[in-house]
Amino acid sequence: MEKVLITLGRQFGSNGRLIGEKTAEKLGVPCYDKQLIKKVARDTGLWEELLDELDEKPTNSFLYSVVMDPYAFSYSFENQGYGMNLNQKAFMATYNTIENIAKEGSGVFIGRCSNYVLRDFDKAFHVFIFAPMEARIKTVMERFNLSEKKAKEQIQKEDKARAAYYNYYTSSKWGRMESYDLSVDSTLLGVEGTADLIISTYEKICNR
Repeated sequence: MEKVLITLGRQFGSNGRLIGEKTAEKLGVPCYDKQLIKKVARDTGLWEELLDELDEKPTNSFLYSVVMDPYAFSYSFENQGYGMNLNQKAFMATYNTIENIAKEGSGVFIGRCSNYVLRDFDKAFHVFIFAPMEARIKTVMERFNLSEKKAKEQIQKEDKARAAYYNYYTSSKWGRMESYDLSVDSTLLGVEGTADLIISTYEKICNR
């Protein structure tokens, strides 16, 4: 099978992670989401807990503000480590890990500016998953046992953080259609149907 590289951005509560996992399962390739943090931690020596806290967070993360010596870590970047704050080091570690994985093999990459990281990779396919606010509120209420008000607040908080992270580290705007090859409302076809749509579109575009 030829190399498969699919990146998937998503609004919070749109079931983007589930769609990414289902897409990877149907294609028989790895899905990189939270487990990517574990790989970054292993490859770089950065704390897994720290990477998890900084994951897809803007540079004014609370944890960063209370870390007294961000340069005490053993990890450094060739010609670019000096002068970086902790958030930037975490981003670069994740960036390099995504890039190295993509060079070695196939994968579905969820979030973490992966469409930006793989923007110059041949046949990489970039997807953004969205959904109406009402549907997202219902999903978040059920998944996290929250009230309607709390669910909406959580959605706004998570989307704001993801947008700030993406916009800070890339030359594009999070969720803007020109940054992706395909944007899909996940409520139209559901998780499995959306995964099938992604795969069929990918095959038509990237294998022609």
